[in-house]
Amino acid sequence: MWSASAGIAALACVAAPALADTCVRADFEAAVNSAAKTLRGLSRKNTPDFQGRLKTLKEKRGWTHDQFLKEAAPLVQDERTMDFDRRSNAVLEEIQRLGAEGANAEKPDCAALAQLQRHMAALVSIQTGKWDYMFSRVDAELRK
Repeated sequence: MWSASAGIAALACVAAPALADTCVRADFEAAVNSAAKTLRGLSRKNTPDFQGRLKTLKEKRGWTHDQFLKEAAPLVQDERTMDFDRRSNAVLEEIQRLGAEGANAEKPDCAALAQLQRHMAALVSIQTGKWDYMFSRVDAELRK
């Protein structure tokens, strides 16, 4: 699993332009692309492992396919995972707004770029937290 700090560290290379007095539209695109790449990597790394653990749980419990769908659902969607999703959606809306403003601005605003980068790092952190939480739930069930 990735840690939140590893995901955020992956975005650090994009943060440098925000410290400068000038930035360009490409910096906004690079910030979004970097975070998107990090999020895809997070999903690509965790999804197979998570699905494997769910399969192991299904086999351990001797669930049929229908039982598995019913019994495993709370492990992947509960109030806490929905909170992760709500927080992610709120950050995504802000990212889209800042990204559009930055890409369409006559003169890119470096302060907005820094804010965009912070939101991208927050999104990675939220998604990392969600994965960590879901893994912990499945692992707890596997130990029973």
